[in-house]
Amino acid sequence: REASIPKMLALCLLRRAILTVPLVFLVALLVSEPVRADQEAGTAIPAESRPCVDCHAFEFMQRALQDLKKTAYNLDTR
Repeated sequence: REASIPKMLALCLLRRAILTVPLVFLVALLVSEPVRADQEAGTAIPAESRPCVDCHAFEFMQRALQDLKKTAYNLDTR
């Protein structure tokens, strides 16, 4: 019976290792930053020369408002 305790302990530790190693690997994959293939080193446009997200959103909303005004005008003239 004394010999079976270390054997059982070894099996328990082996099962725990089999479950823990993939879990640690999965967490490491989720935490790490993904590598993007479309952006190579040295090809990034500096932040100073590209418009901000707010500017794009403003332009989009401005165009949408103009389209709504045209649509409302067309409905009023009918």
